[in-house]
Amino acid sequence: MTYKTYSRRDMLKMAGVGGVGVILGASGMGGILSAAENHTSKIKNTGIVPFYGKYQSGIITPAQDHINCVAMDITTKQRSELVQLFQDWTKASAFMTKGKPVGELSTNGLLPPKDTGEAAGLIPSNLTITFGVGPSLFMKEGKDRFGLKGKQPKELVDLPKFPLDALKEEWTGGDLCIQACADDAQIAFHAVRNLVRIARGKAIIRWTQTGFQRSKQADPQNSTPRNLFGFKDGTINPNLNNQKELDQHIWIQQGDGPDWLVNGSYMVIRRIQMHIEVWDRSTLQDQEATFGRYRDSGASLGQDKEFDPVDLQKKDKQGNHYIPETAHVRLAHGNGKEMILRRGYSYADGLDLTTGSFDAGLLFIAFQRSPSKQFIPIQERLAKNDKLNEYTVHRGSAIFACLPGAKSNGYIGEALFA
Repeated sequence: MTYKTYSRRDMLKMAGVGGVGVILGASGMGGILSAAENHTSKIKNTGIVPFYGKYQSGIITPAQDHINCVAMDITTKQRSELVQLFQDWTKASAFMTKGKPVGELSTNGLLPPKDTGEAAGLIPSNLTITFGVGPSLFMKEGKDRFGLKGKQPKELVDLPKFPLDALKEEWTGGDLCIQACADDAQIAFHAVRNLVRIARGKAIIRWTQTGFQRSKQADPQNSTPRNLFGFKDGTINPNLNNQKELDQHIWIQQGDGPDWLVNGSYMVIRRIQMHIEVWDRSTLQDQEATFGRYRDSGASLGQDKEFDPVDLQKKDKQGNHYIPETAHVRLAHGNGKEMILRRGYSYADGLDLTTGSFDAGLLFIAFQRSPSKQFIPIQERLAKNDKLNEYTVHRGSAIFACLPGAKSNGYIGEALFA
């Protein structure tokens, strides 16, 4: 009897799935914050991350265990109601990040409580709430919705369609974004639930996504997390203790665009489905050649330690480059100047009914000063030649301008609406 052998691409075709360029943190561009060299000062034991400040929290804050991210579409046509929504969200967020309910407790049993109650008695768990605005808040179907057309940054436009993208409408776009991160999943959900509740009559949910990484309890050493392919995810990021690097790569500066966005940052979100069953049938050697890193140590091929510099020119005894031409780390690294701040999370959402396999993967989240000079050129290289394209597909895509922080007597987005 004759048996036919199949390549990985054959198996993908039989499963009805495809590939697409992807930025995974095991690459040279980094991912979830690394404790080894890219770490801000530790959060105090109170579990409280201040909401007010020059910058929004949840960007350079050390990554928490859980994320609950929601995109919303504005339904009100009144600018005044939109402003009031941001004011109400600011007050509620300041309460919740301190572990307090969103409003004073109701004493009238015949009325719904102002707070939904599932976080009562729980510590804040390092909750951060980060707000962003999308391109469609400014212009939608050719209409200047709230008189903000003149304030739309040139960088805040929908991302281009990359080769092999297989985006789904239910995971794409949005007028606004709320990112809630916490070391407790219930705390994160409580935050977005109450903010969505406050927005009723003014906005509706477009999509919601949840994610996780290994918990702090499971990894007391706070080593670099691993993605669902088993590789370390987040070896290289900007140095979060170096203000010069933050200003260069993450925070929007005076002169970059409209003044209302100074001290903000651009947030890119991509929902990347991983075909883990196909990956699990690949040899370790092939997996390491795909990433360009050793799975155990996280070091780039040809190096000994995780944080040794990536050497794209180094060759083995046979004269071959240690890091293959199609390796993820080589393509993501490029010339080494297009650095982004990765803050991604894994997700597992049950069964993919199309393939009968796991619907699991990565919520790729990156912050940067200029998408056109940072994320987009990186992703264009990856989408064309990355060997990881055999194992992944992009299902969702969105871009938001994360607003600068708010003063204690002000509100998020105040400069935008001034």
